[in-house]
Amino acid sequence: MTLALFDLDNTLLAGDSDHAWGEFLVARGHVDAEAYRVANDGFYADYKAGTLDIRAFCEFVFAVLARNDRATLDAWRDEFMAERVEAMLLPAAVELLERHRAQGHTLVIITATNRFVTELIARRYGVEHLIATEPEQDAGGRFTGRLAGTPCFQDGKITRLREWLTTRGDTLDGSWFYSDSRNDLPLLEVVAHPVAVDPDPVLEQTARDRGWPVISLRG
Repeated sequence: MTLALFDLDNTLLAGDSDHAWGEFLVARGHVDAEAYRVANDGFYADYKAGTLDIRAFCEFVFAVLARNDRATLDAWRDEFMAERVEAMLLPAAVELLERHRAQGHTLVIITATNRFVTELIARRYGVEHLIATEPEQDAGGRFTGRLAGTPCFQDGKITRLREWLTTRGDTLDGSWFYSDSRNDLPLLEVVAHPVAVDPDPVLEQTARDRGWPVISLRG
């Protein structure tokens, strides 16, 4: 089946859910506000510059998951969805997803943001398949604070996608991928139909140079 792959943050969302989750934790007093804000903003700046140390970032984010029980985290996430994510949903993103769905394409959100933060967002958009960075859980379902497998970031998106394709017996033939970020250039370069969505300056220039479509979902 033809795959339609979508980055999440600043592509299907008008904002970054990973950074917004950190802002939410700070605003609610669930973390040391000043130290966490500085670190969260610093990691986000590195991400936008294409220099993020993804493993250090995962260690930072997952520490909060490990310190709290799942019931508490789930309650926080419900509040986060209502207070932060709903405002970032894009009607044009829903229309784009529906166009691909109507063509019989298999819709997949593929994101560097971890599954805990993103699984409800994918569900909210009606997308069944989610490939995300995975926080490790113990046998009881509690987060350990460690990363499970390859982070779904830069070249890691290709690794994770190929693992997923192998389990399904699918290929990238005819595939689409929509993204805003220079960090997704590795995957954009291997799909049949790369599309830049409200791109950062590096991706926009690359797309113009290579003749890739450049679109906006923010209109």
